[in-house]
Amino acid sequence: MNQAASFPTNTTHSDAIRSAFDTQVRAQLARRAGFDRKARIAQLDRLAEAVKRNEEKIIAACAADFRKPPEEVKLTEIFPVLQEIRHTKHHLRSWMRGKRARATLGVLGTKARVRPEAKGVCLIIAPWNYPVNLSLGPLVSAIAAGNSVIIKPSEMTPNASQVVIDIVEEAFTPDLVKVIEGGAAVSQELLSLPFDHIFFTGSPAIGKVVMEAAAKNLTSVTLELGGKSPTIVGPNANIKKAARNIVWGKFSNNGQTCIAPDHVYVHRDVSSAFKIAIQAEIGRVYGKTLEAQKATPDYCRIVNERHFDRVRNLIEDARAKGASILQGGQTDASQNFVAPTLISEVSDDMGITQEELFGPILPIIEYVDLDKVIDKINANPKPLALYIFDKSKSFANQIISRTSSGAVGVNLTVVHFLHPNLPFGGVNNSGIGAAHGEYGFKAFSHEKAVLEEKHSITHMLFPPYTGFVRRLINVVVRVLG
Repeated sequence: MNQAASFPTNTTHSDAIRSAFDTQVRAQLARRAGFDRKARIAQLDRLAEAVKRNEEKIIAACAADFRKPPEEVKLTEIFPVLQEIRHTKHHLRSWMRGKRARATLGVLGTKARVRPEAKGVCLIIAPWNYPVNLSLGPLVSAIAAGNSVIIKPSEMTPNASQVVIDIVEEAFTPDLVKVIEGGAAVSQELLSLPFDHIFFTGSPAIGKVVMEAAAKNLTSVTLELGGKSPTIVGPNANIKKAARNIVWGKFSNNGQTCIAPDHVYVHRDVSSAFKIAIQAEIGRVYGKTLEAQKATPDYCRIVNERHFDRVRNLIEDARAKGASILQGGQTDASQNFVAPTLISEVSDDMGITQEELFGPILPIIEYVDLDKVIDKINANPKPLALYIFDKSKSFANQIISRTSSGAVGVNLTVVHFLHPNLPFGGVNNSGIGAAHGEYGFKAFSHEKAVLEEKHSITHMLFPPYTGFVRRLINVVVRVLG
């Protein structure tokens, strides 16, 4: 029997979802003490083996959903999950070990430690743009921390969602991990339940909905959101390296990446050279003609018709309002194809300057005064990532110290997602909390404070408040306060 569930939007789906949740609650309570490190690693091993066995199915599913190249699938869907498992297994002993907390003078005679424990039953709501990676990556952290998990994959990538179901069925029993498919109604039903933690990846707009729903049950959240990640190409940048890294970070997955460069500020002194270099790089990677770009197996497609229309309308809006299309701009609705597009002469009234692009459109904005660029960045919501290209460390450090973002990449883009010892997350509008490695483990853990009486004299401060006790309290406040 299929352990996953796809529920119709009728009166019966609510009971089925609640039953799945209640099953995990009961099982979580029963396994709480026995789900030790060896048991967690055994589950992670089962997950790794299931991912490896289903590699070809993952590749085929991503190709069916949005023509994602096999090499891109391996690098961005499969490798991050397997690396997360490997890294977690290697470090789990130290992460799970309770940490001593040194006593201060006010609590002399006690012994203190901080003990991480599972939060309980968790919900992972995954997006469509990296449907396998962003379903199973957070799952690794949740299992490592000792939780039970319900995964809600995106209905926009049905083939990838089915592979996630297959992998979960192979690796876990439904009282530990279960996949529940469905649309908005299923998401709303899940969000109404008193989960112990919710891990959501998606847009800031839906992140607000998730956070509002979580607040009703006082459920903690990790929100991996997005926004407009700016890129700055300085006057002393290595132009070839900048073009190479920006093209890869922007046009991989057809720009449907939350940490993709959204727009580029280029110093006037290198603007012409940069435009030539980035057009040449697009031609080298994806083809110099429209026919070559449509024929190459290395270029993904927009996920569906609705998002294709959104991206196409952004291009047409910019064109109608006076922007210059440096390259690309062509579309083909029969394939949800949008050519790699470079746009200049943009203005604040254009849609491309107001919303996250999430597609293969790259506005190029010439600048002279770095202060004005920094002011512009700081006037907008804090981005998930910010990228800087320049040979000068002081140039990069100035931008880093004067702006706020989830992460910064210097002379590279996107790669920080693959670093297991770095926290991955945003700030405010671009996210709350962090994922990956120990940061992901902590996101799904409660750090419990444990204080043990040894030879404490705090009882001497208890009432009745005699003259001696009052004098002792005064000494404590004066000397130790």
